[in-house]
Order: sequence, then C-alpha cells, then structure tokens
Amino acid sequence: MKDGPLRRVIKRLALVRYTLDLGFTRLVLRARGEPRYRLKGSCNGCGRCCETPVIPVSRPVFFLRSLRWLTLTWHRVVNGFEFVSDDRRLKLFVFRCTHYDPVTKQCDSYDSRPGMCRDYPRNLVYEALPEFFPECGYSASYKKSEQMRQALLKAHLPPEKYAELVRKLHLEE
Repeated sequence: MKDGPLRRVIKRLALVRYTLDLGFTRLVLRARGEPRYRLKGSCNGCGRCCETPVIPVSRPVFFLRSLRWLTLTWHRVVNGFEFVSDDRRLKLFVFRCTHYDPVTKQCDSYDSRPGMCRDYPRNLVYEALPEFFPECGYSASYKKSEQMRQALLKAHLPPEKYAELVRKLHLEE
C-alpha cells in the first residue's frame, strides 16, 4: 500500500509534531542522566521491527473507548497499521504494517514512514532493560557496565547467575 500525496502531507505534519515532542522529552531525560545505555551495531535488514509494530499507550488511551478508537483509527488510516492485538498488562497495541513486504523485507513508503519507525531502535536505549529481536543487528551496552560488573562480583553470586545478569543487564563490552 503506497502512500498518496494527501497521506504524505498528513504524515509530514505528524512527523514534525512527533519530532518536537520527542526532542523535548529527550532533553528532559538527558537532564535526568538518561539514557543509561549506548546503542551498538547497525541494521542488518532482518525486518523484524517492521513486521509487528508495538505502540505503548497511556491508561486512558488503552481503556477509554473513544480515545482507543481514535488512536487505532489514526494508525490504520494514516500509518497503514492494522490492529492485531493488545497487551492489557503492559498497555501495548500490536499492529501489522501494511507497508512492509515480508518477501523483500522492504517498506513501500520508506520516505514517509512514521516517526516511531524512524526512531527505532534509538528509543530502546531509554528503556529500563532494552530488548532487541534475536535477529537484529543492534544491541545495547550499559554506560557504567564496568562499575556494575564490579558490584556484581562483590555480591559473590554463583557464576551462572552472574553470567545471566551480565547478559540481561547488557553489561558485555
């Protein structure tokens, strides 16, 4: 599904708003000492991030019928995301992107893709524990990994528990 001229204009306007909001939010987060992680690697074109976009939403958007409808309609009409499911515990909407071609692993509207697609995976370094797809060429590294590893060593953990924490907390060099 290629984007027409009107959808491109709407997406550009939404992208400007998204970029301004994201810039302000990250400015505040940096003032608080975030992100704690550094992004490593590069895109290897696996396409996993494009297959099922996941969007976290606030409680009101998740539970109030009118806000939920508005959000799902926006993503369907403007972004070309078809609603697949939701996660009540984490307040997530899961979609299927109609622009993504699973055969070629390409986006047919790459130039007018939404801000969330442009920002992936940079957005993950602001998470408490960033998770990447196993096929993804990106990874995260905790900025103070040496200090954290030293603290874990002082805790005298069993070797398998230490190794598990180093992996889960992204403390590898």
